[in-house]
Amino acid sequence: RGLTNKAREYFKLPPSELFIQNIIPKDSKKGFTLAQKIVGRACGLPEGSGIRPGTYCEPKVTTVGSQDTTGAMTRDELKELACLGFNADLVMQSFCHTAAYPKPVDLKLQHELPSFMASRGGVTLKPGDGIIHSWLNRLLLPDTIGTGGDSHTRFPIGISFPAGSGLVAFAAAIGAMPIDMPESVLVRFKGKMQPGITLRDLVNSIPYVAIQRGELTVAKQGKKNIFNGRILEIEGLPDLKVEQAFEFADASAERSANGCTVKLNKEPIIEYIKSNIVLIQNLIEQGYEDKRTLYRRMKAMESWLENPKLLEADHDAEYVSVIEIDLNEIKEPLIACPNDPDNIKTLSEISGNKIDEVFIGSCMTNIGHYRAAARILDDTKTLPTRLWIVPPTRMDE
Repeated sequence: RGLTNKAREYFKLPPSELFIQNIIPKDSKKGFTLAQKIVGRACGLPEGSGIRPGTYCEPKVTTVGSQDTTGAMTRDELKELACLGFNADLVMQSFCHTAAYPKPVDLKLQHELPSFMASRGGVTLKPGDGIIHSWLNRLLLPDTIGTGGDSHTRFPIGISFPAGSGLVAFAAAIGAMPIDMPESVLVRFKGKMQPGITLRDLVNSIPYVAIQRGELTVAKQGKKNIFNGRILEIEGLPDLKVEQAFEFADASAERSANGCTVKLNKEPIIEYIKSNIVLIQNLIEQGYEDKRTLYRRMKAMESWLENPKLLEADHDAEYVSVIEIDLNEIKEPLIACPNDPDNIKTLSEISGNKIDEVFIGSCMTNIGHYRAAARILDDTKTLPTRLWIVPPTRMDE
């Protein structure tokens, strides 16, 4: 349909009537959420306008991630699309899912896929570089849209809509992706963080409070989940570091949310972008391809820093539900218990339980977690359990 419309516009013909026309939901005349404004900008709407829930749209995709377990399928689908060059501004390919224990077919892919992606303008990580999400986050532009072939492709700035290999290929090749705009759930934090409480406790407080409100259940039969298929929008923690905001965005995958936004002040984002420019310069110096793509993204970051502005939700924006979490009431750690990330218990509820293994790793962690763990381990000579420490990328070495 899109190609037909473009061709007819070129020949100055009226729109085709062969395709089913989109149904536009009734305008409520209310304000827009942050996610709706980000998608609206990507669709070319006037600044401050947004996309209403239920609206079909094809927003511009600025950043795309492809990982190795679906990378071969994405490659084949790119061939079917006759894609010789990516229209998405930045496409990244990783080898993070199979790097630790590669099978022969994985080794073959690790040798063949980099040149395929680089020849089309993609940026290819090396086996052992680490998890794609941690790298992709360092290359993001504020208030833009992206996608990736993994459910944890969740941007801490802007918004991402994870997808399968076919849609990842489409977004990379065309530079846009089809979306039926989801509804939003607002989580608003208030109060002051209490002593002994960490950011992970706040992440777990979202399902914990939703359970108390009757909007989320742990039992699978007749399960209720207010977040399912919707966008989780978080406010009230504006001074988080961007790496910390990713803990919230990343965990939205465990809530079965379609996407996530985190409202941040400009200062932590400016600090993050400046650091990322240095990282990109290092990648270029180390010979990572495609250099032109990396250079273009670096220049886009520098351009944003010249006039750093962020979109904000309107005060009268509409949400399916508004969940308020009072930090003053969270006075002990909240633990996600096996085998369900929704099964949240207070530390006192599970005290005395034997711990079989401790794992510190995955894309949910950043360098701050390892520094905190090091302080704990400094005075520990023997451990009563097995401890695994697996940094997500070589950036944390």
